[in-house]
Amino acid sequence: MNPFKEKLSLDAIRALQSNRLKKTITHAYNNIPYQKNKLDKAGIHPDDIQSIEDIHKLPFTTKEDLRKNYPYGMFAVPMNKIARIHASSGTTGQPTVVGYTKNDLDVFDEVVARSLYVAGAREGMIMHNAYGYGLFTGGLGIHGGATKLGMAVIPVSVGMTDRQLTILQEFKPDVICCTPSYAQFLGQEFYKKGIDTKELQLKYAVLGAEPWTESIRAQVEADLSVKATNIYGLSEIIGPGVSQESVLEQGTGSYIWEDYFFPEVVDKNTGEPLPYGEEGVLVFTTLTKEALPIMRYWTNDICSIQYDENSALPYIKMSKIKGRADDMVIVRGVNLFPTQIEEVLADVDKIVPNYQMHVDRKNSLDSICVKCEVKQGVSVEDKLLIKQLQSQIRAKIGIACDVELTEPFSMPESQGGKTQRIFDVRKI
Repeated sequence: MNPFKEKLSLDAIRALQSNRLKKTITHAYNNIPYQKNKLDKAGIHPDDIQSIEDIHKLPFTTKEDLRKNYPYGMFAVPMNKIARIHASSGTTGQPTVVGYTKNDLDVFDEVVARSLYVAGAREGMIMHNAYGYGLFTGGLGIHGGATKLGMAVIPVSVGMTDRQLTILQEFKPDVICCTPSYAQFLGQEFYKKGIDTKELQLKYAVLGAEPWTESIRAQVEADLSVKATNIYGLSEIIGPGVSQESVLEQGTGSYIWEDYFFPEVVDKNTGEPLPYGEEGVLVFTTLTKEALPIMRYWTNDICSIQYDENSALPYIKMSKIKGRADDMVIVRGVNLFPTQIEEVLADVDKIVPNYQMHVDRKNSLDSICVKCEVKQGVSVEDKLLIKQLQSQIRAKIGIACDVELTEPFSMPESQGGKTQRIFDVRKI
C-alpha cells in the first residue's frame, strides 16, 4: 500500500481545508452547547467562516475546556455513534477524554499509515510496537495504522524489557515504535548484555511522545542499528500521526497532514498568529473529526512551521518541539527548556544524553543543578569535565549552574513512558 498514490497540490489542499473547516465549525456549533456558547460570546457564527483564511476569527480551545466538560461534554455525536474512547494519563490534573466515530478511526489509521510509510515502513514488514496499549492513544493508534499499511504487528506494549529484547532478537521485526528514551534504554540493555544489534532485523525506529534531540537520534541509531525518525501527535487532535519526519529528509522537520489538521503557530503571550519560520505555540484545528471536533487547540508545544521547497510532498513541516510552554522554567530571568541543556551535552564526548535539571531557591535566589550521566570509563570526580560543562552551559544558555556527574546507567531509565527531565521544587 502506498498512501501517496494521489498527490494533492497546495491549491487543492487549501480548497479542501476551506471546505472541511466550514463543515467542522457548523458541526461543532450545532452539536456542542459549550462550543456554541463560546462562539456566540466571541460574536462568531458558522456563516462567518467562508475559507481557511477565516480561521483566526475562531477562539482557542484549551485542555481546561476539555476538563470542564469531563467526560463527554465536548462530544458532537451521541454515545451510540462512539466507536472508541481514549483519555490522557491525568498526571497533571483531571484526564481529558477523547472519542472517535468509525470514520474518525479510519482517519486515524490513514494518517498513521502515512506516517509509518514516510518513516521507511512498507507493506509486509513486521513492527515491534512498544507503545502502551489502553487509554493512551499510542499503542492502538500505531497498531491500526500499521495494519492499514499492511504490516504484521507485534503488540508488545510497555515494560518487561527482557521480553522485549528477546522478541527483538527472535521475532525479527523491521520497525520499532516507542518513546525515544525507551529506545535509548533498550540500546543500553543490549550493550550491557553484550548483544550486537547489527545482528537484529531492525531497520527503522519511529519515536515520539516526548521531545528529543539530534544527540539522542545519533545514540539510538548507533545503539540499535536503525534509522530513527520522529512521530508527533496528541490525543486531543487524534493521537500519534498528526505529523511525521521523513527517513529521507531527516533533520528538516516533520510533515503535518494538513488536509486533516490545520496548523498555526501563535505568540505564546498574545495569541497572535506568527509568520512561517517564527517560533511560538503550536495550534491545531481538526478538519474532519466527527466525535470531537476541535477548533484552534492550544497545544503548549513550542516550535515553528514552514514549507520546504525541497520536500518530496506538498505538506507543511513543523520543526522539532523545543519544549512545552508549561515545561519552560524561568531561572534568574532566563527562559530555559530541557532540550537546551541536552544540546549542550551533545557536544561533550564524555557525557551520554541522559540528564536531569534540578531547580531550587536558596537564600531567595534561584539555583540550578544539572546532573549528567558519564560514559563508561569516565570518573564522576573529573573536575575539568565539570568546569567544561559549566562553562559551555553559561556560554550557550547564559546561566550559571552547578554540575553533578553520575555513574553510567545510574539515572532512572524509561520503561516505555515519558521521562521526566525537570525537577522544579521552588513551588513546593
